[in-house]
Amino acid sequence: APEEYKDFVDDFKLMKQLSDLLRKKRSGRGAIDFDFPESKIILDEKGRPIEIKAYEHSAATRLIEDFMLLTNETIAEEYYWLELPFVYRIHETPDEEKLRTFATFLNNFGYSLHLTNHTIHPKELQKLLEKIEGTPEEALLSRLTLRSMKQAKYSTLNSGHFGLAAKYYTHFTSPIRRYPDTSIHRVLSAFVEGMPAEEVRRRYAQFCETSATESSRNEIRALIAERDAEDCYMAEYMSQHIGEHFEGTVSGVTMRGVFVRLENSVEGFVSLDAFEGEDFVYDGLITQRSPKRELTIGTPLPIIVASAYVATGKVDFVPDKEKLDI
Repeated sequence: APEEYKDFVDDFKLMKQLSDLLRKKRSGRGAIDFDFPESKIILDEKGRPIEIKAYEHSAATRLIEDFMLLTNETIAEEYYWLELPFVYRIHETPDEEKLRTFATFLNNFGYSLHLTNHTIHPKELQKLLEKIEGTPEEALLSRLTLRSMKQAKYSTLNSGHFGLAAKYYTHFTSPIRRYPDTSIHRVLSAFVEGMPAEEVRRRYAQFCETSATESSRNEIRALIAERDAEDCYMAEYMSQHIGEHFEGTVSGVTMRGVFVRLENSVEGFVSLDAFEGEDFVYDGLITQRSPKRELTIGTPLPIIVASAYVATGKVDFVPDKEKLDI
C-alpha cells in the first residue's frame, strides 16, 4: 500500500472482512448479483473513441457497494416503521408470462427454472446465474435473465426489492447524482432537526409522491440518453475498423436478420440478405436453413464490419464467409 495510507491498512482489512460477511448474508437470502462487465469507452484529447474495453469492478468498488447497500436498507427500514413520507426503491416480482418464455428458452441450453405458485423466488435466479458462471453462454443468459425482470422504480409505497431480496430498500447514499436521495435527505433533515412527525407528513407527503413519479420517469429518459450516447461512440469507433474481421455471438433474432455482439461489447446487425444463396425460416426464436445452419441467440458468428453510422449509432456487419462452417 502507498505510504500515505499505511495508518489505514488495518481498517481496510477489517472493512474487507465486513464487506465479505455482508455479501455472504445477502447471497444467503437470495440476492441476485449481476456482475456485468460495463463498457468503458476511452477517448483521445479531441473526444474521439480510441478503445472500448470492459470496466472491471475491483475489491474497493465492491466494498463500497456493500456498505452503501446496507446503509440504504437500514434507512429504508427505520423510516418505514416511523411511517414518514419516503421515497423507496422498489423492484417488483417478474411477470409470470415473461418468466415462462424465458424458462422455455433456457431449456434449449439445458437449464431449467422452477416456478412456485405462478411466481419465482430470487434464489432460483441466483442459482441459475451460479450454474452458468464460466460457460460460453454466461454473458448472454445473464442479460436475458435481467430482461425477464421488471424495471426497478421509485415509489412512496414500500413493496420490497426482488433483485436484492430486500424487504426495505431506498436510494439514500448518492445525493451528488440522484434526485431521490436528496428528496429523502430533505424529509429526514426536517425530522432529525425536530419537526413533529405529523408536520413532516403534512408538509412532505405530496412532495415525495411527485419526487418518486418524476424520478422514475426521468431515470428511464437518462438511461435511454446514456445508451444512445454509447451507441454513437461505439459506431464512431467501429467506423475506424470498416472491413476488419471480428468474432461475434448472435444476441438477437428478427425476421430481417440477427444482431451480433462482439467481445468489445459493440453490437451490430447482420441482414439475412448478406447470407447469399441461403434460404432461412423464422419461427420467433430461431432463424435457420435446414440442415446446414441454425442462427439463434448464442450462436458464434464471425463477421466483417460493413458500415457504421455515427449520427444514429447503428453498425452493420456481414458474415465472414471464409470462417463460416457451411
